This record gives sequence, C-alpha cells and structure tokens, in this order.
Amino acid sequence: MSVSEENANLRDHHRRLLVAKYELRRNLYKALCKDPSLPSDLREENRFKLSKMPRNSSFTRVRNRCIFSGRARAVYETFRMSRIVFRTLASKGMLNGIKKASW
Repeated sequence: MSVSEENANLRDHHRRLLVAKYELRRNLYKALCKDPSLPSDLREENRFKLSKMPRNSSFTRVRNRCIFSGRARAVYETFRMSRIVFRTLASKGMLNGIKKASW
C-alpha cells in the first residue's frame, strides 16, 4: 500500500470517528430543522448549528475502502477488500469457504 492510499484510509477512519461522535447531535438538529410545528426562528437557529458542525462528521463523507490497497471503488462490504485483492486472495486459497465457481 502506498503512502497516499494509507493516508486515504486514515482520513476515512478519522471521518468515521467524527460521524460516531456527532451522530446524535446531527440527527437532533436535522429533526428540529424539519419540524414544521416549531417556530421558524428556532428552526433557523438549529439549521445554523447544523451548518457549524464539522463537515467530516456527515455520514455522506464516509467511503468504504479496501483495507489492503486503500482502493475506494469496487469494494465488497462483507470482506472490506477490493475485487482485485479479493480475487488474488481467493485464487491463492487464503479465504476460507471461498472457491472459484465451476459448472
């Protein structure tokens, strides 16, 4: 794994920690913003608080990455690895219960 891929994995890990830390607060502010029964100034205040939260605390910034190569695309969530790494490990027989299909 190169330095840039390792940094990407570290960034993603940091984002996941921030999401976990701010999840309840973010959901509360979002719910208060969307509630039409509340006065508009209170909703606006909560919208402002939501905008002042760290950007990386939003769940949409979290990206599933391969734990071996750092690749962001074509990552199997179950195994947390990219299709390329998965194929090489499976063909070497290093993944238990996985074998090449033949029919």
